[in-house]
Amino acid sequence: MNIADWGLLLTAAAAAGWVDAVVGGGGLILLPALFLVAPQLTPQAALATNKLTAIAGTSAAVITFSRKISMQWRQLVPAAALAAVASGCGAAAVSLIDKKYFIPIVMVVLVGVAAFVTLRPTLGTSVATHKPTTRKTVLVLLLAAGLIGLYDGLLGPGTGTFLIICFATFLGTEFVRSAAMAKVINLGSNFGALVYFAATGHVWWTLGLAMATCNIAGAVVGSRMALSKGSGFVRITLLVVVIVMVIRLGWQQFG
Repeated sequence: MNIADWGLLLTAAAAAGWVDAVVGGGGLILLPALFLVAPQLTPQAALATNKLTAIAGTSAAVITFSRKISMQWRQLVPAAALAAVASGCGAAAVSLIDKKYFIPIVMVVLVGVAAFVTLRPTLGTSVATHKPTTRKTVLVLLLAAGLIGLYDGLLGPGTGTFLIICFATFLGTEFVRSAAMAKVINLGSNFGALVYFAATGHVWWTLGLAMATCNIAGAVVGSRMALSKGSGFVRITLLVVVIVMVIRLGWQQFG
């Protein structure tokens, strides 16, 4: 790769870190950039290198959020562990399943998410009047970790977005807290997939570590902006990112 290629990938990594920290979906920035610069990469190698980059930024976002928001670690840590296992299983299945069948499904879900958020303007902008029971919180966290974690290892785009919407809808948490919780679960799913990909020799370590540095910078800036600007900012960003993801996936599928 030449200097221009490195510049493109490092910039994409920083942008992906920012988007991921706020609403998720950074993979739709970084994965196309990887394939553009290195078209010889296999899907497994691209996903593996993306996971190495993303896990650094996700870790930075978790640290930044946890300094300002009280986290339910006793509930989040087991869910993150489940997400790691589920994501590892998803990563193992990447070579067995034709992903072209998943993209239309993801597009439909994302369109549904955009419509849902648009039609419910109070979603994620205020805290639920009735705090969910511990049992309900644990159930939602574990179901989200298992199902969305599996999806993250298998395909990935929009994992953080799905987690945020899930928590805001079923637990009544506002978007900033939902984003903080999502980062913990996403850290687990990133770790699980990365372990599998590393064990099978798919990670491009030099490039991934270089991009990880920029991804951390983007994640720190993004999480700080989410904390300072509040749920309204996260809501608008979420809608914009979802629309962009739909367009990007549509272009990939039908372009």
